[in-house]
Amino acid sequence: MCVDRHPASKTEDSDFPGTRVLVLLTGVALVAGALTGLVGGAFRWTLSWAEERRADLVDWAGDHGLGGALIVIAVAAASAAAAVAIVRRIPLAAGSGIQQVEAVEDDEAPAAPWSVIPARFAGGVLSMGFAGMVLGREGPTVHMGAAIGAAAARLIRATSDEIRVMQTATAGAGLAVAFNAPIGGALFAFEEVAKKIRLRYAVWTLTAVAAAVACSRLILGDAPDFRAGGIDNPSPDRLWVFLVFGVVVGALGVVYSRLLLLFVDLSARIRVSAVVLGALVGAVIGILAITVPAAVGGGDDLAQRLLDAQRTAFWMILAIIAMRFVTGPVSYGTGAPGGLFAPMLALGALTGAGFGRILEALYAPFGDLTPALVVVGMSTLFAAVVRVPLTAIVLVMEMTAVTALTVPMAVAVTAGVATASLAGSKPVYDALRERYLRDIGVSGAAVRPHD
Repeated sequence: MCVDRHPASKTEDSDFPGTRVLVLLTGVALVAGALTGLVGGAFRWTLSWAEERRADLVDWAGDHGLGGALIVIAVAAASAAAAVAIVRRIPLAAGSGIQQVEAVEDDEAPAAPWSVIPARFAGGVLSMGFAGMVLGREGPTVHMGAAIGAAAARLIRATSDEIRVMQTATAGAGLAVAFNAPIGGALFAFEEVAKKIRLRYAVWTLTAVAAAVACSRLILGDAPDFRAGGIDNPSPDRLWVFLVFGVVVGALGVVYSRLLLLFVDLSARIRVSAVVLGALVGAVIGILAITVPAAVGGGDDLAQRLLDAQRTAFWMILAIIAMRFVTGPVSYGTGAPGGLFAPMLALGALTGAGFGRILEALYAPFGDLTPALVVVGMSTLFAAVVRVPLTAIVLVMEMTAVTALTVPMAVAVTAGVATASLAGSKPVYDALRERYLRDIGVSGAAVRPHD
């Protein structure tokens, strides 16, 4: 069945399509969003189960000496190698997938095929769940959502423009499912992928997001991803602290972005099989899982401990920051399926905890700002690296159910984004997209500047 092209939807400048197209594609967004929610919810549940099995194995290994440790290392290495092997068969399953979604949105690459969905699902469970690589669950859910949306639009023989809009809408639904954050997912589709808001984007994205989150909550429940109650809004005379903190985090974001891109480029040039490289990185992750568990994995448990105000030695906070600064980019550099958001949220929380401890040492009354700095750090590092201030603020608010920190978040995020921009650091997905287009042989493709 072909979709009618009403005059109102003939050009990109038209805000709204004709009635028949609107109704038909809203129905597609509803169905594709529901499928995204079910697939994404199943992925998150399976990933959580795999992480629990990995934790059980590490606990078991603690009672079995060197032999137990070697088994943990072998499982991590084999799982990482298997994840990379999947990517060798299905190259579109590599890395985050968000840069691919953006390339499709700009008509620089074809929409992802169905084969991406099982590859992302299995590869993500292997890389993040069983291997414990420092990657985020949102990359696979965003790309699986985009593939579902594109496939659904193709089934009704939608135009290429409508397919692009639909895959963007369901990509936002995928992010919403990853973090149980519907408004954050919609904003991500507008601010990062489409970089514009039009009525048709809004209608189809909100429809897909609502359907996706409703279905995923049937599997995962509706509790926020993090428990962060009892955090008070700092008084206005302390906002300067968040301004300084934002500058510091923005500078760290620049370093993190450059380190990430460095490892991506190095892995492309290194004369070692990608599967062997994955196994080597997996083995290192396995060693760290035994010796410093906080240095591996997506980081949700780590962020929750910081939000619970569990006291951690300052030197340990610094050590974990340093290790995750390396393990995250190295994990991503292997090409294993997995995103960047979740590790950045954990790293931002760590930075907030460390900054709070420094403040406390300098002036004890400022020690009570640490819980707020942990939450604000999550949004600020994310915003500085990805350059999506609104998405970062709303996403963290939804994930933590903390609404008292909107002003400190706005101050820190603005400072962080400004610092990263002034330092000449590109938004990370613009840089990754350039590399993706180069890899698929698109010459002269200009990455659209961030507004």
